[in-house]
Amino acid sequence: MDANKLKLTASAAAVVAALTGAYTLGHANSPASQASASQVTAPITMSQPAAAARAELPDMSGIVARNSPSVVNISVSGTRKAGSRGPRSPQFDDDESIPDFLRRFGAPHNGGDAPARGLGSGFIVSPDGTILTNAHVVDGAEEVIVKLTDKREFKAKVLGLDTASDVAVLKIDAKDLPVVRIGSAANTRVGEWVLAIGSPFGFESSASAGIVSAFSRSLPDGSYVPFIQTDVAVNPGNSGGPLFNMAGEVIGINSQIYSRSGGYQGLSFAIPIEVAMNVERQIVAHGKVQRGRLGVAIQEVNQSLADSFGLKKPAGALVGSVDRDSPAAKAGLQPGDVILSINGKEIASSNELPAIVSSMKPGEQAKLQVWRKGETRAVDVEVGKFGDQQLASNDATDAGKGRLGVVVRPLTPEEQRRSDVGNGVMVQNVAGAAAKAGIQPGDIVIAVNGEAISSTEQLRSLISKAGKRIAVLVDRGNARIFIPVDLG
Repeated sequence: MDANKLKLTASAAAVVAALTGAYTLGHANSPASQASASQVTAPITMSQPAAAARAELPDMSGIVARNSPSVVNISVSGTRKAGSRGPRSPQFDDDESIPDFLRRFGAPHNGGDAPARGLGSGFIVSPDGTILTNAHVVDGAEEVIVKLTDKREFKAKVLGLDTASDVAVLKIDAKDLPVVRIGSAANTRVGEWVLAIGSPFGFESSASAGIVSAFSRSLPDGSYVPFIQTDVAVNPGNSGGPLFNMAGEVIGINSQIYSRSGGYQGLSFAIPIEVAMNVERQIVAHGKVQRGRLGVAIQEVNQSLADSFGLKKPAGALVGSVDRDSPAAKAGLQPGDVILSINGKEIASSNELPAIVSSMKPGEQAKLQVWRKGETRAVDVEVGKFGDQQLASNDATDAGKGRLGVVVRPLTPEEQRRSDVGNGVMVQNVAGAAAKAGIQPGDIVIAVNGEAISSTEQLRSLISKAGKRIAVLVDRGNARIFIPVDLG
C-alpha cells in the first residue's frame, strides 16, 4: 500500500485573454426578427418553488471579504534545461489520441534554457507567516515570492514539501498576519456549496464557487490522498489555494483538475485539510513527514469478488500482494485477505485504507478485522514507516552550500520499484558543481566513485572526503550513466 508520488504536471504557458461577445445580432429590421424579439421580451413568470430556490442561493461576499487578505499569490522562478522534464513533470500535448487526464495546474512555466517562472496560490495559517500551498507549485524553485493582498512582497523559505500528499509549507518574515479558519472536510456533505479563492492565470484574489461532488476520490496517479471532488472552476494559478465551506472555514487545498486542455472542464480535486494540517504540523515540528505503512497492495472489492469470497456486500480492501519483510507480512496477512476494518473503523471502499494507515505513527498498533476463507479474524499489525521524506529547503542557495551542490531525499518504495534500483537518493534540486556537470532534478544518485549510496547522510559523508574529481552514477529514465563532477 505504498503511496505513489504524484506524477502529474503544472500547466504551461502565459495567457493572453480576449473577451468577445457570445451573441451577434443580425437582420434586426426583418419581420421575423421583430417577431422573435417580441417573443423574447415577453414577461417571464417564475413559479413559487423556483423563486424560493433562487432566494436560498448563498451570498458568499462576506466569506470572500473576510478571507481574501489571508490568501496569497505565489510566484516561483528557477531554470529549466531544454528538453528536460524534471521529476514528475511529463510534457503533455494536445494530441486528441491522449485520453483525459489529471493535471496539476498551479505553476505554468516556459521551456528552454531560459529562466522558468510560475504562479500559484497559498493561504496563511499562522500570524507569524506560515503558509500552506501545493508541493508542485514550489518543487524545484530557486526563488519563491509571496505577495499579499496589501501588495507587500516577501521572499519565502520553503520549510518543507511532501510530494506524497502534494503539500508544502512556506515561511515569510512577517507578524500579525490575517489567518484563515481551519475546518474539517470530514464534516462536509456532498451537495454543499464551497468556494475557492486564488490567482487563476495571475488574476489575484479571484473567487469561484460550486458544490462538493464526491468524497474520497482515489485518482489514477495512485496517490493515497482521499481527494474532495468539486465542480468549482479552478485554473492554472489556483493551485495551492484554499477551498472554503459556507462557514468560511478551509476544508481543502485545490490541487488538481481533470482536463484535456489544461483548463477547467468541470472536475476539480482538493486535498482534505486534515491531511494538509498533519503534514504542516510534522514539518514545523520535525522538518520531515513520517507516515504509517502496512506493506500491502490492495484493490477494490466489487460485487463479483464479494460473491466469490462469500462476503455479504462489496466492501473492504482486497489484499493483492504482501511485501516481503513488511509489517503486514510479519503480522501474517495473506493475498486474498479482505481488510474489513481498522481500529474499529469500517472500510467501505479500498481507497479509504491508505489514508487511514498513512496518518498513523510508525510503531502504532493497528487492529484489523480481516475476512479469510469465509470467516472474520482479528489481526494486530505494528505499523511500519513509509520511507522518510527529508523535507529540506528547496532553495538553490541551500543546494549550493555543499561541495556537490544537490538537495536530495530518500527514495520512496514506489520509486524503487518503478526505477528498479535497490538503493540511491532522489535529486530534488541542483546548483554549483552538480549543475555544471549536468546532474538534473529527478536523477537518482546510485553510487559515487563506485561506492553504492543508500542514504543522504552517506552521500554527504562521501562528498566531504572526496578529492577534486568524482564519478557519479545516476539513474535517469531507467538508463544509467556516469557523470564526472569537478568539485574544485
